[in-house]
Amino acid sequence: MDLKLTDQRFVVCGASSGFGEAIARQLLQEGAHVVLIARRGELLREKFDHFKEQTEIIEGSLIYGETLDKIEQSVQAKETHGIVFNAGGPPTGTPLETNMDDWDSSWKLVMRWKIDLALRLAPYFKENKYGRMIFVESQSVKQPLPSLTLSNSFRAGVVGFAKSLALEIAKSGVTVNVLAPGSHETPAIERVIEKNKASLNISFEEAKENMEENIPVGRMGKAEEFASLAAWLLSPHAGYVTGQTISHDGGSIKGLFG
Repeated sequence: MDLKLTDQRFVVCGASSGFGEAIARQLLQEGAHVVLIARRGELLREKFDHFKEQTEIIEGSLIYGETLDKIEQSVQAKETHGIVFNAGGPPTGTPLETNMDDWDSSWKLVMRWKIDLALRLAPYFKENKYGRMIFVESQSVKQPLPSLTLSNSFRAGVVGFAKSLALEIAKSGVTVNVLAPGSHETPAIERVIEKNKASLNISFEEAKENMEENIPVGRMGKAEEFASLAAWLLSPHAGYVTGQTISHDGGSIKGLFG
């Protein structure tokens, strides 16, 4: 299928590894131009060296206003067709293992910057009568995960915001959706495996195998598989899909609407 992404322009946050990197690569392979966002600009330049003509780099942390300013200015300077809100997750821990400093920092890391940036860019897309906005969250928004209290809480809040925004701007040609990935072979999953390793007093490999045994398809997902779904949602083909939270979890969610 031709996704019709040639020469379209997208912003991908957290593009230096994991889902962000995979989505950026998929878009570039489809002929799109991508504004890559990450704290490690040198790593972006190294990883995307073969796509110099199709990429721009904004180096900085997403929790800081000056980074969001640069993204906003970039979008206003050149026609942009969509954005992927994506960043690392907060520390692991049960409710009683957290403290208020954890909650304050996780609010900034997981939720605040996404709302700030979305409120800045939504009017731009609305005025252009076209746009694709995707929030990369977690399967925990549908089924809370043990020892991921901070992620469970704030990512669910992002879904509430995204759904509300989607309904408000649906008639303008702008779609807003959430992707809810389960366990994938990305650096982010390692902190979860390490937590399980410590709590069960087993090896890293055993902890990983235990996780995979609980996934109906019997394995973790690949970032490239996830990226192909994201690319479709960012394409013109997905104009009738908005306000949705779509799982990519190998069947892990047990509910009827997983």
